[in-house]
Amino acid sequence: MTFIPLRDMGLFGTDCYILGNSDNEAILIDAPEPAGEIIGALEKNGLKLKKILLTHGHCDHIESLNALYEKYRCEVYIHGGDANMLYSRELSLAGYFGTPFEKFTGKAEEISDGDIITLGDISVKTLHTPGHSAGSVTYITDERIFTGDTIFEGTVGRTDLGGSFETLLCSIKRLMEACMLSSLPAFPGHGAPTELGFELKNNPYLEALRSKTNL
Repeated sequence: MTFIPLRDMGLFGTDCYILGNSDNEAILIDAPEPAGEIIGALEKNGLKLKKILLTHGHCDHIESLNALYEKYRCEVYIHGGDANMLYSRELSLAGYFGTPFEKFTGKAEEISDGDIITLGDISVKTLHTPGHSAGSVTYITDERIFTGDTIFEGTVGRTDLGGSFETLLCSIKRLMEACMLSSLPAFPGHGAPTELGFELKNNPYLEALRSKTNL
């Protein structure tokens, strides 16, 4: 599998990731600005974008969604809990942050917990991990975990803009139970990659999990 991380993009320093299969087809996980940087990475590696998987619907993760969709006519996937954000400046928080917003002109496929999305020899499992937003998800492949804004190196996703810290901790516990023993690297929506086992032991926001679980 071809793996291309694009780090610290746009005003919010958002990360996105390109997964390429053996047929030179690609999945993009999240779609921050600038679209040109994503298109350039695809073209440099001879990849055709076929699917965009969104970890959630906040504005910094969908800024280039419409431009990429219009260019590639690719399939777009998002959890139903966040689907309306693709069509709303207010729900996506673009209005709150005062950033540009382009309404999605396509129709996204709404995914649910446990769904598996495939593209040739790439298989991606969906784990619903709400808390940062109602429709936040983590994507899991055989080689990597993509946590969106659920958990980062040394911190967790903010929950003061319509989220729930209690719900987020429950999601992280479930994520740990599902993935920690695999020792796969975790790639978040912002910041550096990490490992779930390291976060469980060291992340100050997970003290409640360390004290109340057998993880």
